[in-house]
Amino acid sequence: MRSNTVDVRPRGSAVDVRPLGSAVGAEISGLDLAEPLAPPALATVKGALAGHGVVFFRDQTLTEKQHIALARQFGAINVNRFFSHADGYPEIALVVKEPHQTRNIGGGWHTDHSYDAVPALGSMLYAREIPPRGGDTLFASMYAAYDALSDGLKRTLEGLRGVHSSRHVFGVKRDDLEGRIGNYEAATQDAIHPVVIIHPDSGKKALYVNPGFTIGFDGWTADESKPLLDYLYRHAARPEFTYRFEWQEGSLAFWDNRSTWHYALNDYQGERRLLHRITIEGCALG
Repeated sequence: MRSNTVDVRPRGSAVDVRPLGSAVGAEISGLDLAEPLAPPALATVKGALAGHGVVFFRDQTLTEKQHIALARQFGAINVNRFFSHADGYPEIALVVKEPHQTRNIGGGWHTDHSYDAVPALGSMLYAREIPPRGGDTLFASMYAAYDALSDGLKRTLEGLRGVHSSRHVFGVKRDDLEGRIGNYEAATQDAIHPVVIIHPDSGKKALYVNPGFTIGFDGWTADESKPLLDYLYRHAARPEFTYRFEWQEGSLAFWDNRSTWHYALNDYQGERRLLHRITIEGCALG
Protein backbone atom coordinates (compact mmCIF):
# COMPACT_ATOMS: atom_id res chain seq x y z
CA MET A 1 0.00 0.00 0.00
CA ARG A 2 1.11 3.57 -0.56
CA SER A 3 2.06 5.44 2.58
CA ASN A 4 0.82 8.86 3.54
CA THR A 5 3.74 11.25 4.14
CA VAL A 6 3.30 14.72 5.61
CA ASP A 7 6.16 17.14 6.28
CA VAL A 8 5.82 18.59 9.78
CA ARG A 9 9.27 19.63 10.99
CA PRO A 10 11.34 22.64 9.97
CA ARG A 11 14.46 20.53 9.64
CA GLY A 12 12.77 18.53 6.85
CA SER A 13 11.95 15.24 8.56
CA ALA A 14 8.59 13.66 7.79
CA VAL A 15 5.81 11.66 9.38
CA ASP A 16 5.18 8.45 7.50
CA VAL A 17 2.02 6.38 7.97
CA ARG A 18 2.46 2.81 6.73
CA PRO A 19 -0.57 0.49 6.83
CA LEU A 20 0.23 -2.93 8.26
CA GLY A 21 -2.72 -5.33 8.38
CA SER A 22 -5.24 -5.35 5.55
CA ALA A 23 -8.02 -4.36 7.95
CA VAL A 24 -6.40 -2.76 11.00
CA GLY A 25 -3.16 -1.15 12.09
CA ALA A 26 -0.56 1.30 10.80
CA GLU A 27 2.99 2.14 11.82
CA ILE A 28 3.91 5.81 12.15
CA SER A 29 7.54 6.85 11.86
CA GLY A 30 9.30 10.23 11.89
CA LEU A 31 8.08 11.40 15.29
CA ASP A 32 9.79 11.72 18.65
CA LEU A 33 6.88 11.26 21.06
CA ALA A 34 8.90 12.72 23.93
CA GLU A 35 8.43 16.15 22.33
CA PRO A 36 5.09 17.98 21.89
CA LEU A 37 3.53 17.17 18.54
CA ALA A 38 3.26 20.02 16.06
CA PRO A 39 -0.34 20.65 14.92
CA PRO A 40 0.10 18.95 11.50
CA ALA A 41 1.66 15.89 13.15
CA LEU A 42 -1.08 15.73 15.77
CA ALA A 43 -3.70 15.87 13.02
CA THR A 44 -1.92 13.09 11.10
CA VAL A 45 -1.85 10.80 14.15
CA LYS A 46 -5.53 11.48 14.90
CA GLY A 47 -6.49 10.78 11.30
CA ALA A 48 -4.46 7.56 11.17
CA LEU A 49 -5.98 6.39 14.46
CA ALA A 50 -9.52 7.03 13.26
CA GLY A 51 -8.89 5.32 9.94
CA HIS A 52 -6.72 2.36 10.96
CA GLY A 53 -8.01 1.68 14.49
CA VAL A 54 -4.54 1.32 16.04
CA VAL A 55 -1.22 3.04 15.35
CA PHE A 56 2.24 1.85 16.37
CA PHE A 57 5.47 3.73 17.08
CA ARG A 58 8.92 2.16 17.43
CA ASP A 59 12.11 3.14 19.27
CA GLN A 60 10.57 5.71 21.60
CA THR A 61 12.19 6.81 24.87
CA LEU A 62 9.60 8.20 27.27
CA THR A 63 9.69 9.09 30.93
CA GLU A 64 6.44 8.76 32.86
CA LYS A 65 5.93 12.53 32.65
CA GLN A 66 6.50 12.52 28.88
CA HIS A 67 4.05 9.64 28.44
CA ILE A 68 1.41 11.58 30.37
CA ALA A 69 2.10 14.78 28.39
CA LEU A 70 1.75 12.85 25.13
CA ALA A 71 -1.62 11.39 26.14
CA ARG A 72 -2.97 14.78 27.21
CA GLN A 73 -2.51 16.05 23.67
CA PHE A 74 -5.37 13.73 22.69
CA GLY A 75 -7.72 14.29 25.63
CA ALA A 76 -8.24 14.04 29.37
CA ILE A 77 -6.76 11.01 31.11
CA ASN A 78 -8.96 8.34 32.67
CA VAL A 79 -7.42 7.20 35.96
CA ASN A 80 -8.10 3.47 36.08
CA ARG A 81 -10.16 2.24 39.03
CA PHE A 82 -8.86 -1.31 39.13
CA PHE A 83 -5.24 -1.54 37.97
CA SER A 84 -2.20 -0.93 40.12
CA HIS A 85 -0.31 2.14 38.95
CA ALA A 86 3.23 3.35 38.50
CA ASP A 87 4.71 4.79 41.69
CA GLY A 88 3.80 8.46 41.90
CA TYR A 89 1.82 8.38 38.66
CA PRO A 90 -1.83 7.34 39.14
CA GLU A 91 -2.47 8.18 35.47
CA ILE A 92 -0.31 5.22 34.42
CA ALA A 93 -1.79 1.74 34.87
CA LEU A 94 0.68 -1.13 35.15
CA VAL A 95 0.23 -4.01 32.74
CA VAL A 96 2.68 -6.45 34.27
CA LYS A 97 3.32 -10.16 34.57
CA GLU A 98 6.15 -11.45 36.74
CA PRO A 99 8.09 -14.66 36.00
CA HIS A 100 6.26 -16.63 38.73
CA GLN A 101 2.79 -15.55 37.56
CA THR A 102 0.89 -17.69 35.07
CA ARG A 103 -2.06 -15.45 34.24
CA ASN A 104 -1.66 -12.27 32.22
CA ILE A 105 -3.82 -9.16 32.02
CA GLY A 106 -6.04 -8.77 28.97
CA GLY A 107 -5.78 -12.39 27.86
CA GLY A 108 -8.97 -12.48 25.80
CA TRP A 109 -10.70 -10.36 23.18
CA HIS A 110 -12.12 -7.18 24.69
CA THR A 111 -12.64 -3.44 24.33
CA ASP A 112 -11.49 -1.31 27.26
CA HIS A 113 -14.07 0.63 29.25
CA SER A 114 -17.17 -0.29 27.22
CA TYR A 115 -18.84 -0.67 30.64
CA ASP A 116 -18.61 3.11 31.18
CA ALA A 117 -21.54 5.36 30.24
CA VAL A 118 -19.00 7.45 28.33
CA PRO A 119 -16.47 4.92 26.96
CA ALA A 120 -12.80 5.75 26.66
CA LEU A 121 -11.46 7.04 23.35
CA GLY A 122 -8.48 4.72 23.50
CA SER A 123 -5.30 3.73 25.25
CA MET A 124 -1.57 4.30 24.84
CA LEU A 125 0.45 1.24 25.86
CA TYR A 126 4.22 1.72 26.15
CA ALA A 127 6.64 -1.21 26.39
CA ARG A 128 9.26 -0.99 29.14
CA GLU A 129 10.28 -4.65 29.59
CA ILE A 130 9.54 -7.30 26.97
CA PRO A 131 10.29 -11.04 27.09
CA PRO A 132 12.77 -12.39 24.56
CA ARG A 133 9.91 -14.10 22.72
CA GLY A 134 6.13 -14.08 22.94
CA GLY A 135 3.83 -11.49 24.49
CA ASP A 136 2.43 -10.15 21.21
CA THR A 137 -0.94 -8.37 21.09
CA LEU A 138 -3.69 -9.06 18.56
CA PHE A 139 -5.96 -6.30 17.28
CA ALA A 140 -9.23 -6.71 15.37
CA SER A 141 -11.12 -4.16 13.28
CA MET A 142 -14.76 -3.62 14.15
CA TYR A 143 -15.11 -1.56 10.97
CA ALA A 144 -14.22 -4.63 8.92
CA ALA A 145 -16.35 -6.89 11.09
CA TYR A 146 -19.40 -4.71 10.52
CA ASP A 147 -18.78 -4.25 6.80
CA ALA A 148 -18.61 -8.03 6.26
CA LEU A 149 -22.02 -8.73 7.80
CA SER A 150 -24.98 -9.51 5.56
CA ASP A 151 -27.43 -6.72 4.82
CA GLY A 152 -30.12 -8.63 6.71
CA LEU A 153 -28.05 -8.94 9.88
CA LYS A 154 -27.00 -5.30 9.61
CA ARG A 155 -30.68 -4.29 9.58
CA THR A 156 -31.33 -6.46 12.65
CA LEU A 157 -28.40 -5.03 14.58
CA GLU A 158 -29.24 -1.40 13.77
CA GLY A 159 -32.12 -1.49 16.25
CA LEU A 160 -30.29 -3.25 19.07
CA ARG A 161 -28.43 -1.94 22.10
CA GLY A 162 -25.81 -3.87 24.00
CA VAL A 163 -25.58 -4.13 27.79
CA HIS A 164 -22.02 -3.83 29.13
CA SER A 165 -20.79 -4.37 32.69
CA SER A 166 -17.59 -4.32 34.75
CA ARG A 167 -19.03 -6.46 37.57
CA HIS A 168 -18.24 -9.96 36.27
CA VAL A 169 -14.65 -9.00 35.39
CA PHE A 170 -13.38 -6.55 38.00
CA GLY A 171 -15.90 -7.25 40.77
CA VAL A 172 -14.65 -10.79 41.35
CA LYS A 173 -11.48 -11.26 43.40
CA ARG A 174 -8.94 -13.44 41.62
CA ASP A 175 -5.93 -14.61 43.60
CA ASP A 176 -3.85 -15.00 40.44
CA LEU A 177 -4.24 -11.27 39.73
CA GLU A 178 -3.79 -10.11 43.34
CA GLY A 179 -1.59 -7.03 43.55
CA ARG A 180 -2.21 -6.20 39.89
CA ILE A 181 -6.01 -5.85 39.88
CA GLY A 182 -7.96 -4.67 42.94
CA ASN A 183 -10.60 -2.27 44.28
CA TYR A 184 -13.24 -4.91 43.55
CA GLU A 185 -16.02 -3.05 45.34
CA ALA A 186 -15.74 -0.25 42.76
CA ALA A 187 -16.88 -2.56 39.95
CA THR A 188 -20.43 -1.22 39.76
CA GLN A 189 -20.45 0.07 36.19
CA ASP A 190 -23.25 -0.90 33.80
CA ALA A 191 -23.87 0.81 30.49
CA ILE A 192 -26.03 0.47 27.39
CA HIS A 193 -24.65 1.38 23.96
CA PRO A 194 -25.80 0.88 20.37
CA VAL A 195 -24.61 -2.40 18.89
CA VAL A 196 -23.69 -0.49 15.74
CA ILE A 197 -22.06 2.90 16.31
CA ILE A 198 -21.04 5.67 13.97
CA HIS A 199 -17.48 6.49 14.85
CA PRO A 200 -17.31 10.12 16.02
CA ASP A 201 -14.11 10.87 14.08
CA SER A 202 -14.18 8.69 10.95
CA GLY A 203 -17.95 8.67 10.40
CA LYS A 204 -17.72 4.93 9.64
CA LYS A 205 -19.99 2.29 11.15
CA ALA A 206 -18.44 -0.16 13.61
CA LEU A 207 -19.67 -3.18 15.54
CA TYR A 208 -19.69 -2.30 19.25
CA VAL A 209 -19.97 -5.45 21.33
CA ASN A 210 -17.07 -7.40 22.84
CA PRO A 211 -16.57 -10.74 24.64
CA GLY A 212 -14.98 -9.14 27.68
CA PHE A 213 -17.71 -6.80 28.86
CA THR A 214 -20.91 -7.20 26.79
CA ILE A 215 -23.40 -9.36 28.71
CA GLY A 216 -26.49 -9.19 26.50
CA PHE A 217 -28.87 -7.12 24.45
CA ASP A 218 -31.12 -4.54 26.08
CA GLY A 219 -34.60 -6.06 26.52
CA TRP A 220 -33.40 -9.60 25.77
CA THR A 221 -32.74 -12.40 28.24
CA ALA A 222 -29.24 -13.83 28.63
CA ASP A 223 -30.35 -17.04 26.89
CA GLU A 224 -31.79 -15.07 23.98
CA SER A 225 -28.70 -12.89 23.68
CA LYS A 226 -26.06 -15.60 23.82
CA PRO A 227 -26.45 -17.24 20.36
CA LEU A 228 -26.28 -13.95 18.47
CA LEU A 229 -23.43 -12.59 20.58
CA ASP A 230 -21.48 -15.81 20.14
CA TYR A 231 -21.91 -15.56 16.37
CA LEU A 232 -20.77 -11.93 16.33
CA TYR A 233 -17.72 -12.78 18.45
CA ARG A 234 -16.68 -15.61 16.12
CA HIS A 235 -17.27 -13.41 13.10
CA ALA A 236 -15.34 -10.38 14.43
CA ALA A 237 -12.29 -12.45 15.37
CA ARG A 238 -11.82 -13.81 11.84
CA PRO A 239 -8.10 -13.70 10.93
CA GLU A 240 -8.61 -11.37 7.98
CA PHE A 241 -9.88 -8.68 10.35
CA THR A 242 -6.87 -8.90 12.67
CA TYR A 243 -3.23 -7.85 12.99
CA ARG A 244 -0.60 -9.29 15.36
CA PHE A 245 1.83 -6.75 16.83
CA GLU A 246 5.25 -7.87 17.99
CA TRP A 247 6.45 -5.71 20.85
CA GLN A 248 9.96 -4.37 21.33
CA GLU A 249 11.21 -2.23 24.21
CA GLY A 250 10.36 1.36 23.34
CA SER A 251 7.32 0.45 21.23
CA LEU A 252 4.07 2.30 21.80
CA ALA A 253 0.63 1.20 20.59
CA PHE A 254 -2.24 3.68 20.54
CA TRP A 255 -5.59 2.03 19.85
CA ASP A 256 -9.11 3.31 19.41
CA ASN A 257 -11.53 1.50 21.71
CA ARG A 258 -14.51 2.51 19.56
CA SER A 259 -13.31 0.60 16.48
CA THR A 260 -11.03 -2.21 17.70
CA TRP A 261 -10.74 -5.18 20.00
CA HIS A 262 -7.42 -6.37 21.42
CA TYR A 263 -6.07 -9.58 22.94
CA ALA A 264 -2.81 -9.94 24.88
CA LEU A 265 -1.21 -13.33 24.21
CA ASN A 266 0.03 -15.26 27.24
CA ASP A 267 2.84 -17.32 25.68
CA TYR A 268 5.87 -16.23 27.71
CA GLN A 269 5.72 -18.20 30.94
CA GLY A 270 8.66 -17.62 33.28
CA GLU A 271 9.48 -14.21 31.79
CA ARG A 272 8.75 -10.65 32.94
CA ARG A 273 6.68 -8.28 30.82
CA LEU A 274 6.01 -4.68 31.89
CA LEU A 275 4.05 -2.07 29.97
CA HIS A 276 2.63 1.30 31.00
CA ARG A 277 -0.90 2.11 29.90
CA ILE A 278 -2.67 5.46 29.82
CA THR A 279 -6.34 5.58 28.89
CA ILE A 280 -7.86 8.67 27.30
CA GLU A 281 -11.42 9.82 27.92
CA GLY A 282 -13.88 9.72 25.04
CA CYS A 283 -17.41 10.85 24.28
CA ALA A 284 -20.89 9.33 24.44
CA LEU A 285 -21.68 6.94 21.61
CA GLY A 286 -24.84 7.35 19.58
